[in-house]
Amino acid sequence: MKFKAIVADIDGTITCEKRELHLGAMKKIRSLKIPVVLATGNTLCYARTASRLIGLNGAVIAENGGAITSRFDLQGTFEESLEECEKAYSVLSNYFKLTKLDPLYRKTEIALRRDFNLEKARYLLKTLDLDIEMVDTKYAIHLKSTKINKGVGLQKLAGMMDLKSKNFVAIGDSENDLEMFEVSGFGIAVGNGDEIIKEAADYVTEASYGDGAVEALEFLESKGWI
Repeated sequence: MKFKAIVADIDGTITCEKRELHLGAMKKIRSLKIPVVLATGNTLCYARTASRLIGLNGAVIAENGGAITSRFDLQGTFEESLEECEKAYSVLSNYFKLTKLDPLYRKTEIALRRDFNLEKARYLLKTLDLDIEMVDTKYAIHLKSTKINKGVGLQKLAGMMDLKSKNFVAIGDSENDLEMFEVSGFGIAVGNGDEIIKEAADYVTEASYGDGAVEALEFLESKGWI
């Protein structure tokens, strides 16, 4: 078994607990001989900046799969899903005090501060005739299309890179990484990951955050898989 690329979540996976990029994980990623794609619920500009700081080529999946690009010199491609998210936001705002995060930069979804009753909001959302869901990444609540996720984004980006999603090893920590695990060839959850992602993983690291990412990559190298 040999994999051709890595796709890794950012926050909680290749960062420290306080959300700074983990220097050990950065050094390990730079040493790899295969492409590394960053996948995040955050904005495209954030993902591209992280890719640049790490020393990668700019292939990123952002906004939970709604925005992707394969290189720094290419414009991002965006799903047309923001309008339905705005409809859901408008209704939910009648029942909850919601605060948007990065509204000027998000093109395909709405990110909300985690200061309202998520379960009640999800229950209300189910009564609406909209293909919209709410995902908690532990850093924000994402109001997004049910048709968009990191797995869909990975399949599209893999095609742009002349690869298949099964050629990738996916590394992540939260529920929005689930679909990415499902379409990849092998999924690794870091030790601080949600239970749902640990259950879906093929391997779970003992270490957490960036230390877990280093452990994951060393495990793959020890098997001769990358």
